Amino acid sequence: MKPVAVFRHAPTEGPGYFATFLNGKNIRMELIKLDTGAPVPSTPDAFRGLVFMGGPMSVNDDLPWIAPVLALIRAAVAQDIPVLGHCLGGQLIAKALGGVVSGNPVKEIGWGEVTLVDDPIARDWFDAAPSRFTAFHWHGETFTIPQGATRILESVHCSNQAYALGKHLGMQCHVEMTRDMIETWCDVGKDEITATHSPAVQTPQQMAQDMDQKLAALNSVAAQLYAHWIQGLKG
Repeated sequence: MKPVAVFRHAPTEGPGYFATFLNGKNIRMELIKLDTGAPVPSTPDAFRGLVFMGGPMSVNDDLPWIAPVLALIRAAVAQDIPVLGHCLGGQLIAKALGGVVSGNPVKEIGWGEVTLVDDPIARDWFDAAPSRFTAFHWHGETFTIPQGATRILESVHCSNQAYALGKHLGMQCHVEMTRDMIETWCDVGKDEITATHSPAVQTPQQMAQDMDQKLAALNSVAAQLYAHWIQGLKG
């Protein structure tokens, strides 16, 4: 059976809990490390689904892999192959489908509450998840909702936290987090945290508070989202 392709854009931003979820479902994953120069597949035909992780770059940057990734996303959607995006990944999908990515009113770093939009499509994706939950954030940009998609998640500091288009899902927030990822990001991003003045930016100490409990709750929400997403995987 074909694997799910997971695209990594930065060495510290791997699949995290998503890999754990796939392993538990016996779904094969192929990690494509764009950050080390791996080529972007010319077509999505070799994969059951495409998953795009986060990264510190902008989708508007002049990077050699961005244009082929956008073309790959469009081809996957045209062939009804499910795509899933986390943060930068959600921005890539939005841009590929005609959305615009630009600066968010404030930078969000750390834990922050998000709310489901009152819409049946949102409830279908989140199933039994609570209507409000605490997600993890690390972004300074945001996307507009692509034409035909439905906004399903929002927050006080970022109106567009997630959207769905059929079997495709793009998120601005991170639901794939693990303890190692958060600790690594805090170390790598300590200068960014110190230099940023925003009501939505936390210190590493604040992010570490009750981390295991927050991660357990977030993993539960992620599992419901991922369970919905894999229903659309191609054979």
